[in-house]
Amino acid sequence: MKLKFPRMKQKFRPKETVETFVSTPEALLNFFPKPHERLPPIIHHNSKIIHQNMHQENDKVERYKTYLRLEKALSANSIDAYLTDLDKLTNFVESEGKKYADVTYDDLQQFVARLHDIGIHPRSQARIISGIKSFYRFLFLDNYITTDPTELLESPKIGLKLPEVLTVNEINSILDTIDLTLPEGQRNRAMLEVLYSCGLRVSELVSLRFTDVYFDEGFIKVEGKGSKQRLVPISETAIKEIKNYLYDRNHVPVKKGFEDILFLSRRGTALSRIMVFHIIKQQTEMAGIKKNLSPHAFRHSFATHLLEGGANLLAIQEMLGHEKITTTEIYTHIDRQFLRKEILEHHPRSKPRD
Repeated sequence: MKLKFPRMKQKFRPKETVETFVSTPEALLNFFPKPHERLPPIIHHNSKIIHQNMHQENDKVERYKTYLRLEKALSANSIDAYLTDLDKLTNFVESEGKKYADVTYDDLQQFVARLHDIGIHPRSQARIISGIKSFYRFLFLDNYITTDPTELLESPKIGLKLPEVLTVNEINSILDTIDLTLPEGQRNRAMLEVLYSCGLRVSELVSLRFTDVYFDEGFIKVEGKGSKQRLVPISETAIKEIKNYLYDRNHVPVKKGFEDILFLSRRGTALSRIMVFHIIKQQTEMAGIKKNLSPHAFRHSFATHLLEGGANLLAIQEMLGHEKITTTEIYTHIDRQFLRKEILEHHPRSKPRD
């Protein structure tokens, strides 16, 4: 029995039967509307707008990345950190169905509340907010927006976090635990001595070049944040340890592109920052020191011991490569007992008047 196909506004002839219509695979496929034909025109239009909006928003992020690299002269690691924090805002903005330019102060307060609700530490919240403020300042300067919604946005109160500091005896204990009979022993000793004697960041240490060490002049050339270069004095002890290490270094098969790197891994490449963390953790445990240390502890100790020895704060700022003196001033809060002792010994009012 043949069934009559109902009359519809189709391109098929009204007298065509189902049997005739599905007689071939091609005909069966034609029975169903194409995917794009099933969507109402308004959806196609909205999809196109959404795609355009996403492209525009991504373009802003790319321009912001260029701004951080060229105008702010930030390192690749710093840029990655900024963009990672910006991703959190991007996810929030997309969930709200908005664009960056549509975000208001109230939206940002809601965003910060969400950071708190999911358990992000106040210090991390402050860093994320700082990055968002930077992004919106960029949008404002480049005329993407006419008002900055982050202008009144406040960071959570986090207080002053004092860095972990080692005593001179603790540093000596860590260096003394290094086994110099191991192939990497002298390298590790020289590396930690340079870290403490010059107050380097771990990123500066692993990228230090042999040609940047001026043995006769007693200086090293350091490339810090934002590719800014500075000259830092190096101690005789550190120079001696480097020279002792050079014999071992000369026996390492160096890979192409790493010929000038001072501290090499066993594979002949630059050490990773994680590897330096691991070395310090291992030597600290062997020395029986219970403090939670990172490579930065050697940098903090360098600055603190200089301050205790009477060094000028501006000189310490220069050697550390701090852009602002306020960053260096944190070291004035570290050893209260030392500062009290200095005042009692040297201030004229510390002794009773006759």
